[in-house]
Amino acid sequence: MGDRFAIELEAVTKRYPGGVTAVDDLDLRVREGEVLGFLGPNGAGKTTTMRMLVGLVRPSSGRIRVLGQPPGTPDQLARVGALIESPAFYPHLSGRDNLRLAARYASVPDSAAERVLSEVRLSDRAGSPYRTYSLGMKQRLGVATALLKEPSLLILDEPTNGLDPAGVSEMRELLRSLGQRGHTVLLSSHVLAEVEQVCDRIAVINRGRLVAEGTPDELRGALGSGMLLIAAEPVDRAIACLREHDLVRAVEEVDGQLRVTADPALAGELNRRLVTAGIDVRELRPLRHSLEEAFLELTTAERSDAESEQDSAEPTERPEVTTGVSR
Repeated sequence: MGDRFAIELEAVTKRYPGGVTAVDDLDLRVREGEVLGFLGPNGAGKTTTMRMLVGLVRPSSGRIRVLGQPPGTPDQLARVGALIESPAFYPHLSGRDNLRLAARYASVPDSAAERVLSEVRLSDRAGSPYRTYSLGMKQRLGVATALLKEPSLLILDEPTNGLDPAGVSEMRELLRSLGQRGHTVLLSSHVLAEVEQVCDRIAVINRGRLVAEGTPDELRGALGSGMLLIAAEPVDRAIACLREHDLVRAVEEVDGQLRVTADPALAGELNRRLVTAGIDVRELRPLRHSLEEAFLELTTAERSDAESEQDSAEPTERPEVTTGVSR
């Protein structure tokens, strides 16, 4: 990753008629060659943001640059591949013919269809009509269409939706390889394990606002810093012993284990104190939250009934979904 940005949003706001604010003063930057996980609960504004990046929706205010240009220009779209919401294709055509048609619209050779079919592991069903495809196969074909132009930037909204575990694993490997090959990827997903394994950084959005940004380790560590997890017996004596220490701020028992609010650097001293007091210490380590716990902590605090109203109120400004193909 370099210091140049593939995506830049500065104070971007999108208000829909009726007073619904889908995106609220959003600042976000994605470096070239970076795989960024874009997380948030339903109705948080993720899809609206992605639509704005490809010119399907115009912001009410703020500034957006994608690959150095305003969204939706022909030159910019020629370098962007996108799968936003559910892919839409001709049901009577085969997957291969749908891709060849998309390739002609994108001014790339028909041979690109075979390349991307192989990349998404769909070659064996390429001759079948699209209407016979499962949800997971439709998602694969949508991702294949986004890859036709070998784009500099990929914008993918829930690409593993409908895939079985094997398909999720294959898609994860594909996304990881795209990042290694220098593509910039903006990935929206509810599969946090996928995001954790694939993404360089994560941006969390809630009610249209950016609430956290950083690497997976940084997001997990921010909630776990200053806490120790201790398993010791007898529990009541361990609690009393720990509370006597001047630098222990709090001790809480959770499912038979102790969550101790204290500097992790005190771990050795606290262990010695407990053992000297005749307390059996089975485990003592810094508390590290999972990415799921970090996500819930970051988004639940501000969640309200307004979220579900916002989600249902976000209108679709075009009846079909972009797959990043431009003339």
